[in-house]
Amino acid sequence: MTGFLSYLLFFATIASIFAIATLGLNLQWGFSGQFNAGVAGFIAVGAYTQAILTASASHEYVSGFALPFPIALAASIAATAAVAIAVGLITIRLRTDYLALATYGIAASIQLLLLNLDSITGGGKGIISIPRPFGSLPPLGFTAAFLGLAGCLLVASYVALERLVRSPWGRVLRAIREDEAAAETAGVPTARYKLVAFTLSGLVPGMVGGLAALRSGYFEPQQIFSPTISFTVVAMAMIGGSDTVRGATMGAAFLVLLSELLWANLPELYMILLGLLLIGFVLFAPGGLDELLRRSATR
Repeated sequence: MTGFLSYLLFFATIASIFAIATLGLNLQWGFSGQFNAGVAGFIAVGAYTQAILTASASHEYVSGFALPFPIALAASIAATAAVAIAVGLITIRLRTDYLALATYGIAASIQLLLLNLDSITGGGKGIISIPRPFGSLPPLGFTAAFLGLAGCLLVASYVALERLVRSPWGRVLRAIREDEAAAETAGVPTARYKLVAFTLSGLVPGMVGGLAALRSGYFEPQQIFSPTISFTVVAMAMIGGSDTVRGATMGAAFLVLLSELLWANLPELYMILLGLLLIGFVLFAPGGLDELLRRSATR
């Protein structure tokens, strides 16, 4: 029974972390029409910042600052926001496919940079000995406490984004997404709005990277830089509903559950089902699970 409870808590933690990442992408893609295909690069910045500021001193990479994890997590968010501002300034005039290619290329560049800065990041070896919050607790207690941390950050992110997108600022973002030229004609400074949205969305992957580093206590570059991470977050947004805050959490929970059920033993079936689901939602329910929920509620 204890093992099953521990697994449920672990599942809920992973779903919460992915839901936070999907919320950030939804603000960028679903509400302002900026498709970021390089989410993994931003997550990596947050993870490395968290690890460097909290890991034990090592001669192989910069570390030993021994900052408390809340301060390091805030620094991870700030570092990712700074990167998002820089990337946003470079790509702000790009649209659709061009923006996706540019953000993917920038994420790949971040990957190569971090992998080759051996004396700072540990290179291909990654970073170990990252102090975990609640690490003195027994395994079940640690899992429950970390779920509480991830859950609180998810709720805070959800409430903040929900208020943002329902505000006049959020309505302007939707107008830019629907017809940027018309918004500019109406006097809206579209570049500034898009840059702010891109930056706010960049805060979220930094939080996700910091949480990922804290949960495991170590990481290898392959865990952070896997191209499937960016694809998974995009798939969660599409399945849940890319223009709703509620859809992000539903898409993350659904896809994490599907992965847990199939990936370990039947990875090929998981990929086939995922592809069919994406095609089905694009063709029959572009609003994702949120749209299906609204349809069922009106019947």
